[in-house]
Amino acid sequence: MPEAGVLICDAHELMRAGLRGVVGSQADLTVVGEATDGETAVAQAIALRPDLVLMEVRLPCLDGISATGRLRAELPGTPVLVLTDCDRDEYAYAALRAGAGGFLVKNASAAEILVAIRGVLRGDTMIAPSVARRLIDRYVMGAAPPLADARLDSLTDREREVLGLVGRGLNNGEIAEKLFLGETTVKTHVGRILAKLPIRDRIQAVVLAYESGLVRPGG
Repeated sequence: MPEAGVLICDAHELMRAGLRGVVGSQADLTVVGEATDGETAVAQAIALRPDLVLMEVRLPCLDGISATGRLRAELPGTPVLVLTDCDRDEYAYAALRAGAGGFLVKNASAAEILVAIRGVLRGDTMIAPSVARRLIDRYVMGAAPPLADARLDSLTDREREVLGLVGRGLNNGEIAEKLFLGETTVKTHVGRILAKLPIRDRIQAVVLAYESGLVRPGG
């Protein structure tokens, strides 16, 4: 199996060294580059085409959230895992809206970081458990009211159903099984949903499903 190349973006040398050690200890992962500010992070990602970017939020020149958005616009196939020493809900929410595939707090163990890296590489959304719980409480359980989104009007009933299941975290195979459809058909529905809304990826689809109230707890 080829190694997955990881670009590390953090302003602090000690943190970069720690992440180098974590990533470099794995046979299936390798560090392909480093950046100390957001502008350099984007430029390095474009030049090196890593398989994954580890991105700190608080970077000089261009913050990590903005850098994530720019990077995802330039390289939509390159996933980003945001790492920060500040687990503010607003940072996590903004990171997901910018297209990050995960949000992890720096006090996570090496094992947790590796689980998150591999999850994001698989296409899963990985969020620190404490942050995930608060996001659910704040944005799903009613602290923040759903926002009407006229884009959903463009979807067929089946596409809305598929989007709802995407919002609940199901993958294409699980959706196919639940709706008694072929996985290829589900993939086609998901592609049409992303094109119609329009949004970049499944992560933004999850955010939109919750923001609009299409997905609710227990639904």
